[in-house]
Amino acid sequence: MHATIRRPRAPRLALVLRALTASALAMSALTVSARSVGAQAVREIGTTSVGTPVLLEPASVSRRGDTVTAAIRTTLKPPIKNGATELRTSRTIAMFDCARKFVATKESWYYTDDRYKTVGMHRAVKLPGFGPAFDGSLAAVALTHLCAKTP
Repeated sequence: MHATIRRPRAPRLALVLRALTASALAMSALTVSARSVGAQAVREIGTTSVGTPVLLEPASVSRRGDTVTAAIRTTLKPPIKNGATELRTSRTIAMFDCARKFVATKESWYYTDDRYKTVGMHRAVKLPGFGPAFDGSLAAVALTHLCAKTP
């Protein structure tokens, strides 16, 4: 007679369930954050040189000294080809140096739809660098609006 000792499976099952629960929570958080981007209130602050509206997410604006950080949105006209898809809208988090009139992009999302739901491309800058905002660009419109002197 040969006796075999079996390890109980409960600890393995508990580990698997814990891992599944953690990944499900992470996925639901990503889904909620992706959905909330499209639902956030925005305000039009101007238009680019090609006539596309520049939208500001007022809740995203934060100020530290002469630097303002904000999320800006726009429609891409004409849409940008990205492989088999077309990127139609963008959302950018940028820092605006009001004293020097410079801008630095922190993170950008490009969407394949007009409702900011389906991300076609995402870019995060590891070390943002400040540079000039060209006249008529999205950055110039946002810089002018965010750095305007308010009485």
